[in-house]
Amino acid sequence: MEEARAFLKEGVLRHLSMLEEESVLLATRQKEALQQQTRVEELRSKLEKLRAQRDQLRAKVKTTVSLQQLTSVVDQENVEPQEESREESLQLFQLKARLTQVKDLLRAHHLIGGYDVVETRRGKGVCFSLATAFEGRYLETYNLEVDLARTIRICRHNVPPFIPLEKLAQQNLQEDIKAFLVTLSQHLNAFAGRQEQVRLVKELLQGSVLVMETNSLYSIVVLMCTVPGQKETEVLLTLEYGDPTQYLPTRVTFESEDKTLLESPQWKESQSLLQQTPVHTALLAWKKERRIC
Repeated sequence: MEEARAFLKEGVLRHLSMLEEESVLLATRQKEALQQQTRVEELRSKLEKLRAQRDQLRAKVKTTVSLQQLTSVVDQENVEPQEESREESLQLFQLKARLTQVKDLLRAHHLIGGYDVVETRRGKGVCFSLATAFEGRYLETYNLEVDLARTIRICRHNVPPFIPLEKLAQQNLQEDIKAFLVTLSQHLNAFAGRQEQVRLVKELLQGSVLVMETNSLYSIVVLMCTVPGQKETEVLLTLEYGDPTQYLPTRVTFESEDKTLLESPQWKESQSLLQQTPVHTALLAWKKERRIC
């Protein structure tokens, strides 16, 4: 009889222990779900703010275009506004004041990241557009759609495969999406800058500098140029970009049959210049100074 009671007691305790474990597990899952929901709500709130800022900027840009058109008309006429055009003068004054506001807003838009954000799939996702530029010229725009339904994840994008998107997402996407976008934008802009420099070398220095080799990320660029003299000497330049978020090389090496040329102070100075200046700018300066043919 005692054995039966002990067995029954042990079974009840085991059952209570199982219930307690299930209760703890359920509470943990509920907490995680609540945290995830909170994170989604925060992201949606940020999305609404960014969209409102975008719409405001677009309205201000339209105002700026109107100002430019009106200013152009006044300049063409080259006359002071007459008494009968006081209303136009007031409009011009207001537009000039708004132009100052637009510049301030564009500066603020750049500081918060400058990304265009569009809601997708009825609020279950968002699509970020990341524009790249180099020396004031807009280049490629990349799009990245993020799913907010459950865990935050990237569902579609056109980011080049050699950009470490998955690694960057693992580092920041769940915890700080703005930091993730900033880092990704740095990688994309640096890649676009390196690629654009090679394009400019081909375009501006055709016949003087030959692009011998590049890889897909443009982290290694090999160029061939010719140094004038009694006997023309070919020099091979290898640019290595060790930092994928920068468009300037971290290492520059020269190769030539004329070893004395490479040891000259002028070429050592040139090596330093290439690490501080875009390659097409440095090479154009060399050509102007007749360092290369």
